[in-house]
This record gives sequence, structure tokens and C-alpha cells, in this order.
Amino acid sequence: MIKEFIEKNEPRMLEELFSLIRIPSVSAQPEHKDDMVRCAEQWKKLLLAAGVDKAEVMPSNGNPIVYGEKMVDPQAKTVLIYGHYDVMPAEPFELWNTEPFEPVVKDGILWARGADDDKGQSFIQAKAFEYLVSNNLLKHNIKFILEGEEEVGSPSLGAFCEQHKELLKSDIILVSDTSMLSAELPSLTTGLRGLAYWQIELTGPNHDLHSGHFGGAVANPINVLCKLLADVTNEDGRIQVPGFYDDVDDIPEEERKMVAEIPFDLEKYKKSIDVEELFGEKGYSTIERNGFRPSFDICGIWGGYTGEGSKTVIPSKAYAKISCRLVPHQEHEKISQLVVDYFKKVAPKTVKIDIQPLHGGEAYVCPITLPAYKAAERAFEKVFGKRPLPVRRGGSIGIISTFEKTLGIKTVLMGFGLESDAIHSPNENFPIDMFRKGVETVVNFHLEYDKE
Repeated sequence: MIKEFIEKNEPRMLEELFSLIRIPSVSAQPEHKDDMVRCAEQWKKLLLAAGVDKAEVMPSNGNPIVYGEKMVDPQAKTVLIYGHYDVMPAEPFELWNTEPFEPVVKDGILWARGADDDKGQSFIQAKAFEYLVSNNLLKHNIKFILEGEEEVGSPSLGAFCEQHKELLKSDIILVSDTSMLSAELPSLTTGLRGLAYWQIELTGPNHDLHSGHFGGAVANPINVLCKLLADVTNEDGRIQVPGFYDDVDDIPEEERKMVAEIPFDLEKYKKSIDVEELFGEKGYSTIERNGFRPSFDICGIWGGYTGEGSKTVIPSKAYAKISCRLVPHQEHEKISQLVVDYFKKVAPKTVKIDIQPLHGGEAYVCPITLPAYKAAERAFEKVFGKRPLPVRRGGSIGIISTFEKTLGIKTVLMGFGLESDAIHSPNENFPIDMFRKGVETVVNFHLEYDKE
């Protein structure tokens, strides 16, 4: 019956999803401020059409937040569904094979920014809800909350949750914003890493200098910055910031055994990203490094002349954006300060350094004993024919730990993305078949949750 519903309504559902994708709701770029409002209003319209009793676009300290609800029984359990309508910048545009904000379906795959992260996956939740309502199958209450700042660290949602605790009161939070091991190997995300993010500015001379007149006599800020960043990790992949690992627990032996049983093709993994060898912290497997250990990355670096041809200068300034993925018990504010202190201490006097924390969030772990997790497990098994593997993922959704702290609610992460979906990259995509299976699985989650 669910399959028939999806098949019958798929053209309409995809066009509704396209209406969201066509709005370039890029939260990182201020020129898209009006697009954020447009996207929020469109989500409100679509939630009302799907069957909520009420929906509204609510103000926050930043971009608006969409709230909707369907209350079937005040005594029944309540599921709060979270998603985000903002997307990553689409640049560099020249690397896209299609227009990023004009959705294209080709060979069963939807290509567009937001196809997976998170418009496509959030829309799975909305269409599963529509099915339940239209077939009178909904036995518990459902609330929706969709924010427009997840891709910049959800700076406004924490305060919104504090202000609206009663409105958001629920028994469990359900999120589709994560990925599976593969289309043939379903998995449920049981852990997310935290995040800390900074921007560094180094200043050398007070203006750009002629590299012939001053080269060898004045420190080049780009050279200095490269050396500082390269020294953050050693040859064993260990982060050299004092105190960085103070709160990092070793991986329990039982979990290491579980990780070792996860099917993982190392050669296929390397081939998929076109690298000959992998690198990470010594003493850990690739899956352990990605899901259980912290990391340091340079996300962007710039300065000096980068145009065509040559310009022989020693630049006045050099910049970098850097991030750390964090694990349970690492507080992002503590790590943020440790990193700031480290760079200020090691930066030579040949340059001035300014390092600014941008955003961050804590790690999150979902107990696999939760009734809602068990319901999700059964739902995946019904649709995919296999029991989903519990897997910690390397990504971050900072607001999830905030939900737990502020609202006192655990979250079940039912994601349907694939590594091949290229989220945050050019040519983001989402297989239509995963959309279909996602709707079917979420419907089954709600039916199974009623049995708990």
C-alpha cells in the first residue's frame, strides 16, 4: 500500500521537492537572506498540504524557524521531527554538471544542491507523515521543526529551544540527515562527532611587498601560516595541541570488535575518492578514525596573488579556515580555547595572529536500547530486508547534543544518504530509489513506534 501511494504521487511529490530546491537558501552567504525566508514559507505551505493542524514561520535571532504539528491525542506519545532547509554554498559552479539550483533527474538520480542534505531527506519525513495522515494511521502526535542555519552551526536554534521548551516537548526526536553504509547495507547512525571551527588571520608587513626587494629579509605570512598548520599534526596523525586528548576515551574493546565486523572494502574506499593511500591517527582502523577519534583539517587557505599570470609579492596577510571533529566528552568551547591559546603561543613574532572561533557543537551518542531505536531497526529490516548495523559516523549535527541538554530528549538518526551523494560538494545527488525506500521506512518506523 505504501509503494502504491509513492508510485501514484511521485510526480507531484518530486515537483514539491523541486520547489524547495529551486530556492538558493545558502545560509553562509548574506545575499541569500531573502531566500531563507522564501524557503521557510514554502516549507510551511508544504507541511500544511501534508496534513499538519497548524504550521508557522517563527522568528529567531537569525533565520526563521518553521514549526508544524499534528496533535491526535494529548495523552499519546509525541515525535519531534527535525530537519534544516539551508544548504551549503554551491561554489565552485564550474565543477557542476548541471545547474545546482535547477533539479535534474537523470538515470534515476536527482542532481541538485540540497537533493540529499537536507531538503531531500527532510522531505522524506514530510511525505511519510502525509501517508500516515491520509490513511488514518497516525496514532501519536508529530511535531516538525526546520531551521535555516544548520550549515553554519545552528547559532540561533539553541536559544529558540530554551524559549519554546513547552512547544517542543516530545518523547523522541527523529532526524534524517545522515547516511548509510551503502544502498545494500543499511545502517543506523548511533554517534556523531562534535565540531569546532576557526578562522585564522596572519599579518606580516603593513602592505604587500616586492618579493625581490624584500624576499629573504621579511617573513612571508603565507609561508609562516603553512608551517604553523603543518605542525598541528605529527607523522602519526596525532594533534599536537596541549590538552587536546585530555577528555578523549579509548575505544572500548567490545566496540572495536563490533567495528571490525562491519563490512569495509578498503580498496573500493580508496578508489571511490581516487587516492592511492589513506592517512590517519596511528593505531586505529579507517572506520575507527572516522567515527571514534578526533581530527584536524584545514578547510580553506588563501592570501597573496591568485589571479592569472605572475605577480611577485610577499603578501601582507594570509588566512585559513580550520576545523576539528570532536568525540564524546570533548567540549567544543574548551577545545576552541585550547586551539586559540596554542596558535597564539607558537606563532612567531615575525607575524601578528588573530584567530576567531566561528562555531561548534558537541558529539552525540544514541543508545541502541532506546524503544525508538528498536522501532527504527525493525522498520529498516522490513524495507531493506536486513537488520541495520549500528554505526558511528564522522560528521556533525551540533544541534543534536543541544536538544539533549536543553529539551532532555534523545534523538534517533534515520538517514538515507549515501557516500556517493556528494553532499557539500559539486554535483550533489540523491537516488530516487533511496527517496522511495526512505518514505517507506519512515512510515514503518511510526507504525512500529506505536507498538513500543
